[in-house]
Amino acid sequence: MTCAHCVKHVTEALTAVAGVESVDVNLEAGKVSVKGNADSQALINALDEAGYPANVAHDGKTTCCGG
Repeated sequence: MTCAHCVKHVTEALTAVAGVESVDVNLEAGKVSVKGNADSQALINALDEAGYPANVAHDGKTTCCGG
């Protein structure tokens, strides 16, 4: 993730996942916080499909795009 355009794509990809209530993208840190009851793997899959590989960080936040 390098720009506001990336933030928009990540936000759109995640808000389309069932159970997502809100998405907060921290561009500088390369982290995404998602509120709701969405499945973690569904979130990761949505980001992968959008071209932003991700994983779940130890703090429970999704780390996106090499962050």
